[in-house]
Amino acid sequence: MAPQREWFEKDYYAVLGVEPGASDREIQRAYRRLAKANHPDANAGDTAAEERFKEVSAAHDVLGDSEKRREYDQVREMVASGVGPGGFGPGGSGGFNGFAPGFDGATFHFDDGGGLGDLLGNLFGTRSGGRRRGGRGATGPVRGADLEAELHLEFVDAVHGVTTTVGVTSDAPCPVCGGSGAEPGTFPQPCPTCGGTGAVAVDQGPFSFSQVCPTCGGRGEVIEHRCKKCRGTGVERRRRDVKVRIPAGVADGQRIRVKGRGGAGRNGGPPGDLYVVVRVGPHAIFGRRGKTNLTVKVPVTFAEAALGSQVKVPTLDGPVTVKVPAGTQSGKTVRVRGRGIQPAKGEPGDLLVTFDVVVPTELDDDQRAAVAALAERLPGNPREKLGV
Repeated sequence: MAPQREWFEKDYYAVLGVEPGASDREIQRAYRRLAKANHPDANAGDTAAEERFKEVSAAHDVLGDSEKRREYDQVREMVASGVGPGGFGPGGSGGFNGFAPGFDGATFHFDDGGGLGDLLGNLFGTRSGGRRRGGRGATGPVRGADLEAELHLEFVDAVHGVTTTVGVTSDAPCPVCGGSGAEPGTFPQPCPTCGGTGAVAVDQGPFSFSQVCPTCGGRGEVIEHRCKKCRGTGVERRRRDVKVRIPAGVADGQRIRVKGRGGAGRNGGPPGDLYVVVRVGPHAIFGRRGKTNLTVKVPVTFAEAALGSQVKVPTLDGPVTVKVPAGTQSGKTVRVRGRGIQPAKGEPGDLLVTFDVVVPTELDDDQRAAVAALAERLPGNPREKLGV
């Protein structure tokens, strides 16, 4: 990954509101909070929130990737030491004013074993010994932004999996020009200034840098007849429905990546990805424990619990018969193997049945007498261990 020019200018840690030494978990937590607060779907017509969402997404794209973050930290160290994208020194003038007095420019080499030289070489396309490095790939196509959307699912749909759609508002390829930026029937032409490379060479003493072509802006091509719909950008902002396949057993809060369905790329760049955050609603009967186990509470009578019995309990695939052991206490849990959630991969979970002994709240005279007679025959004091 070649460092981007924006890395010199943007403090992505400040954008996310975290310290430079923040953990990956802290970065993810900050990103999700800010992305949710500034998401375009939640701030319709708020251009400031939209721009903030783009900044947050760009910061996460870098800091959320360990390799990009490592290179970004190197760039920020260079910025702190006074090296800027326009040259060597705080002024960015292209001279050597950022180095100590007496520095001999002829002794500085970019081939320094992968440190500063490689970093600047990747960014500016340096040439050493007449060999040009970099080019259009470093300055032209721009990958689209990653997007995030929430999807609310019913409990059963999350358990069994479902194919559905989510609505997102983002940059998308222009439907008129197909993303080319040119009017239908016309095509972009190679840039006459850079010959289609997207960059021009600028000699600065012993160094030669590749800079973005001023004619085409790094695209490598020019558009003579711009598309009237998108004004030559190749993209337009609109709401669209994205088809998403949710795997069986998805958990609440899980993020599903939909490759290539994020924001549209620019200058021929690839689209970003869409991350769908799943929110699973509660079920009237079942609960969930872990990834694959279901839970259910089943009422039983005093007689069923005391004497033991066979009772029917619900599952997602129809009722099954479960044994209630004699002397079952309220809150006892038994396991019904294989009756939990069947994930997309792996073995199914279990159904955890918790018995709840129901005590009658109203008794007629005959029932009251029967319970009183039973109480006289039951041995022991259940509170004896409490000393009362």
